[in-house]
Amino acid sequence: MLNFDFYNPTHIVFGRDRLAELDKLVPENATVLVTFDSEYAKMFDTVDKVKAALKNRRVIEFGNIQANPKYESLIEAVEIAKTNQVDLLLAVGGGSVMDATKFIAMAATHTEREYSALLSHGFTPFSIDEALPLGCVVTLPATGSEMNMAGVVTLNGQKMAFMCPQVFPAFSFLDPELTLTLPKSQVANGVVDAYIHVIEQYLTYPVNAMVQDRIAEGIMKTLIEVGPVTYNDNSNVEARMNFIWSATNAQNGIIGVGVPHDWSTHIIGHELTSLFGIAHGRTLAIILPSLLRERKEQKREKLLQYAERVWGIETGTDDEKIDLVIDKTEHFFRSFDINTKLSEYDIDENGIEQIVGNLDRLGMTALSERGDLTLDIVKKILKAAM
Repeated sequence: MLNFDFYNPTHIVFGRDRLAELDKLVPENATVLVTFDSEYAKMFDTVDKVKAALKNRRVIEFGNIQANPKYESLIEAVEIAKTNQVDLLLAVGGGSVMDATKFIAMAATHTEREYSALLSHGFTPFSIDEALPLGCVVTLPATGSEMNMAGVVTLNGQKMAFMCPQVFPAFSFLDPELTLTLPKSQVANGVVDAYIHVIEQYLTYPVNAMVQDRIAEGIMKTLIEVGPVTYNDNSNVEARMNFIWSATNAQNGIIGVGVPHDWSTHIIGHELTSLFGIAHGRTLAIILPSLLRERKEQKREKLLQYAERVWGIETGTDDEKIDLVIDKTEHFFRSFDINTKLSEYDIDENGIEQIVGNLDRLGMTALSERGDLTLDIVKKILKAAM
């Protein structure tokens, strides 16, 4: 196992009918800026429920956050926070809303000329002197943003990641009943996103991290079991609760400490979203199967472990086990009516050149857990995903 530090200060409030407990976690005299995507949160009265739980506190609403939140629209929220001397930000929604709110929390303590610089660090963690405190009310389980320090914001058409410990949520509410009205497509995206978060911290090379591996395997087996139930039956609260907690634990840091990571699928997938507007979870489902087939030798030991422990594949040669587990993984994604081929999104060779060109421009030229996945290999992966 590799050396590591682990820190996670987020207070999780999990379960049904817990929203009234906001009253205990938010100071009585606080001015609260509630952030949300008006298309979804207003539609299902979630914001009204949150405001009721906040009682007589001063509440300001900002509903101009959409999927893949744009930097330009978030600056408006930053100025609102500054002008109204907001004490706390409260994100009501899924990963996009939570990520956006983290950026607002950082920028609200900086000058305008410093805003975009906050997005210049990529996946390298950085610290700032202070940020506004924030909490989350999760309505779309997927990204784990409710219990981590990461976020992604779109700047000039490009998805820009950041990781800052000052934007760990102070608290997050995980109430399954707030997710029961999700469209099936959003549930599908969430299951696949959470599953691949685990994969990218697990399918690398062995470092004898027995605890992390077993937890990761448990999360994946749970998603394999409850994901289809949740997708097909919105009324199954028990399945939904296990899905929600799986998504949170996939990205709260616990399975990622002391092990190598490979975020190549996410990095390439971000370009599919930026260039072609494909939902984030669906871009990952396109990239991962082809990436695993291309990187079979580099990931051989962990692929065999994955095949045996997660999917119960115990017969056949090692090569047959690996081929079968990759096929099963892709079939799992397709069982949620998710396309896994670029051609199914009308992306051709010219699109592949655009993706590779963007990665080159961003300096993303040595990906994977070993830093040996070059752009030539990226191009092979994308062509195999056609």
